[in-house]
Amino acid sequence: MSHVEKVLMAPKGPTFSNLVQGYWRLDSWGMNAQQRLSFLKAHVEMGITTVDHAAIYSAGHCETLFGEALKLDPTMRDQIEIVSKFGINGIATGNGEKRVSHYDSSKQAILDSTNNSLQRLGVEQLDTLLVHRPDFLMNADHVAEAFAELKQSGKVKHFGVSNFTASQFDLLQSRLDMPLVTNQVEINPMNFDVLESGVCDKLQQYRVRPMAWSCLAGGNIFSEQTEQAIRLRHTLAELAEELGATSIDQVIFAWVLKHPSNPVALIGSGKIERVKEAVNALALQMNSEQWYRVWVASKGHGVA
Repeated sequence: MSHVEKVLMAPKGPTFSNLVQGYWRLDSWGMNAQQRLSFLKAHVEMGITTVDHAAIYSAGHCETLFGEALKLDPTMRDQIEIVSKFGINGIATGNGEKRVSHYDSSKQAILDSTNNSLQRLGVEQLDTLLVHRPDFLMNADHVAEAFAELKQSGKVKHFGVSNFTASQFDLLQSRLDMPLVTNQVEINPMNFDVLESGVCDKLQQYRVRPMAWSCLAGGNIFSEQTEQAIRLRHTLAELAEELGATSIDQVIFAWVLKHPSNPVALIGSGKIERVKEAVNALALQMNSEQWYRVWVASKGHGVA
């Protein structure tokens, strides 16, 4: 099996494993607490020590389930880096009032969400806290105040963002006296948005690594019958044979990780065999021509 490496996410930032285990579907895995702990131990043994959570995942239930597993063996806390996110409020109905899902990056909302995440996870500190989605009403000064308070209290070590544009990243960074350590963004062969919009350019400028979510496009690469998906599957299968990969999943992870912004890639599966497949993708050596063959298959035309 290939070696999962520890990488520095940003200057003065945290060290993560270059593959990250995502727990956003944990409540659908059908595991009891002991099975959840065994799964955690299995991927930590492979070197995947960073775990990704968010307050919104199953309305906090995923964090609760993870916390129950961690409680069975508290020594595991020191072996992992916990990332969580705040800012998305789901639909709530109470007192006859219906509310829409919305974003909230007010200072009190950040403090409350973080305290709730800590309680659900059963830990005293998050390694990294991310703004989950850009809030059109975000007051960067208020976010900075919340971050400073959480840092001062020892509840959060590092801070970052998720799904931010380059200008939104710059805005928040301009108000902070500590570096934003990542931008968690969607990167996959069906979605080039962050590669084309300047988001990854901005991260390279700051020497900050993105966290790549939905590397497999939510499974659409495998299931969609669009011309784009069919072309991609054909090209990925060809590359799997060329590279000695055992699946097109591995080719996709190799494609994502080749980008010079040096992403760390999130894995969403609760099946340990699929996690092992992702780890083995680290051994694949993809050249520039092969990377662009995936680009061409997705776009349906060659480079200009």
